[in-house]
Amino acid sequence: MKTEKTKTNTPKAETGHPRQHSARIIPAVTLTEGAGVTVQRTIGAPALRNLDPFMLLDFFCSDQPDEYIAGFPSHPHRGFNTFTYMLDGHIEHKDSMGNTGRLSPGSAQWMKAASGVIHSEMPKQENGLMRGFQLWINLPAARKMDAPQYQEYSAGDFPQIDTAEYRVKLIVGEYEGQRSPIQDELTRVSYLDVRIQPGKTFTTTLLPGRQHFIYLFEGNAQYAGQPAPANTLIVPDTDLITQAETVRLTAAENGARLLLVSGEPLHEPVVQYGPFVMSTREEIDQAVKDFQSNNFVRERAWINRTTSTTSNKR
Repeated sequence: MKTEKTKTNTPKAETGHPRQHSARIIPAVTLTEGAGVTVQRTIGAPALRNLDPFMLLDFFCSDQPDEYIAGFPSHPHRGFNTFTYMLDGHIEHKDSMGNTGRLSPGSAQWMKAASGVIHSEMPKQENGLMRGFQLWINLPAARKMDAPQYQEYSAGDFPQIDTAEYRVKLIVGEYEGQRSPIQDELTRVSYLDVRIQPGKTFTTTLLPGRQHFIYLFEGNAQYAGQPAPANTLIVPDTDLITQAETVRLTAAENGARLLLVSGEPLHEPVVQYGPFVMSTREEIDQAVKDFQSNNFVRERAWINRTTSTTSNKR
């Protein structure tokens, strides 16, 4: 049984002369999840087990059907939020709350698993590119047994800010006076999709009291003078931030595209076992018992009985 314990920004473009701020550059690890889906994992991999309040970040990107076609058959979650952002491809979602949805390019899904959800995520295409992200966000201990919720958003729901140097798509939170329809009141997540033009610079603010990360998934860039290739996670050293500080992200000649994400740490104990994220070992044991005894959720008529709890199973 795997046990993890935490140790214990809205970002915006700025002008001026940023301080050169250090960061960890963490390459993604290739893993197989679900029924055989290839993912690139950074948060949740051995080099970075979690990044309070974030528990997992997977990037799935393939135009080879064998690497995604089996999808994610029915599996449980408890104790956290899952957030899926699609870039390319089509996925169908079904869950034990009775929800059925279709994710398409540019759309997103926020699912509060909380007390328990069983769901599936299956591709609705036989070929072509499948690309997107899934992020797990921890819930406070006092809210882990809330009622589950599911919300889905189309590509046109998200504000976009365009300049000559960059384009920002606001997915969660607020940015430059714009407000996304997705607002997280518990950890106040900010989630931006940023495309930087070749050789241009995007300047962003790091705020004290928040956890920040950047995932570079297209092109190459420099962060505060540090080079970062594609499929790497940039984690600023937030322990050194005592006041708002600005840093520069400069794209290489081929441009760059990245996620810029931040949230408020919970500073609470965390115990994780696959798809369950709780505060104590006893709560994990109860989650497993509830699932195995058919008491995990009220409705599960459509659920595939081969469901497993032994992997992360998105």
